[in-house]
Amino acid sequence: MKLKQNVRHFAAKQALTLPVVGNAVNDKLVDLHTRVFLEKAEADRRDEREAHLDDFFDATMDTYVAALEAGYTEAKAREITHVQANMDFYNHGWTEMMEYPTDEVEAHYERYEEFFERYSITIADPLGDFRPEGGIADAPSTPEKLDDPEHPHAEGGFADDVYVETEDGLVVGGQDEPDDVDVGKAPGA
Repeated sequence: MKLKQNVRHFAAKQALTLPVVGNAVNDKLVDLHTRVFLEKAEADRRDEREAHLDDFFDATMDTYVAALEAGYTEAKAREITHVQANMDFYNHGWTEMMEYPTDEVEAHYERYEEFFERYSITIADPLGDFRPEGGIADAPSTPEKLDDPEHPHAEGGFADDVYVETEDGLVVGGQDEPDDVDVGKAPGA
C-alpha cells in the first residue's frame, strides 16, 4: 500500500500513548479518518456511514498501538489499520472508498497474517479482538458493487510492502523515526 508519512505521523505515534493528550489525539485522528474516507464515498451515502466509520476508526487506534508494541514500524503499524479499514470497506461493498483494488485484499491481509491471527482479525472480521464490547454502529452495505468494482481512489501494485511517499520521493518500508519528535505537532494535541 502507498501511504504518506511526515513528522505529524511520528508525533501522533508518540502522543497516542500519553495520558490526556492521547485521548485528544485519538479523537482528532478518528475525526480526520472519518472525514477523509467519507469524502471518498458517494454523497448520498455519507450520513449513513459516518457513525460506523467513527466507531471503526476508534477501534483501529488500539490496533495501531498494539502493532507498535509488537515492534512494527510507524508506517507498518498504520498500514495494518488501513488494511483493516479496506477489509471493512470490501465487506460492505464500499469499493469507491478502497485504497487498493478488491483483488489485492487477500495479499494485503497475508502480509500481516501473523499479527492479524494473534488478534483474531480476518477479512470477514477486520476488527477481531479490537471490536469494542458494545460493537460498532451498523451501516448499509452495497454488495452489488463487488460484481463490477470501481476504485477511483485505489492504487494497485503495492501489495508486497509498505510504500511511503515523502518529500524526497517514494521509500519502501517507511522512514526512520526522527530523534526529536514534537508531540505538539500531532493532530489534536
